[in-house]
Amino acid sequence: MIVLGRVTAPFGIRGWVKIHPFGDDPEMWSEMPQLWLGADDQWRPFDLKDLARHGKGLIAAFRGVEDRNTAGKLTGLLVGAPREVLPATDDNEYYWADLIGLEVVNCQGDSLGRVTGLMSSGAHEILCVRDGEDKKRLLPFVAAVVKNVDRAAGIIRVDWEADW
Repeated sequence: MIVLGRVTAPFGIRGWVKIHPFGDDPEMWSEMPQLWLGADDQWRPFDLKDLARHGKGLIAAFRGVEDRNTAGKLTGLLVGAPREVLPATDDNEYYWADLIGLEVVNCQGDSLGRVTGLMSSGAHEILCVRDGEDKKRLLPFVAAVVKNVDRAAGIIRVDWEADW
């Protein structure tokens, strides 16, 4: 399951929910007939009735969720979809889930650790990289730092010193 966002709160009295999207193109979700809500290995499909941009996030209506109380029970759940139903990415575009677990290696060949997550800073995304339990690094996911992403090899090559 590719995690796309999180339900943050009910919206209004007719069963809509607020969603905080992870990534930069959540409007493409409206092309999918279903979104999955859940956490860990417990996911359930919901038919999407409507989806709209609202402030910095989204609001969504699902079939079978008709009032605020039912919508409130969805708060905190992750929003996701199986990889096979997501639109293909263009060159140099990635779903966050595709990057998690990849090894990060600098231009000198030093391993900096593995991607454990991503964050959005508003200006750009940030790779969270952990080298075992010892060191955590936050690297900007921008062209000046990230030189190459090779998903097949499981490596992200970066221009970043090991002692930074």
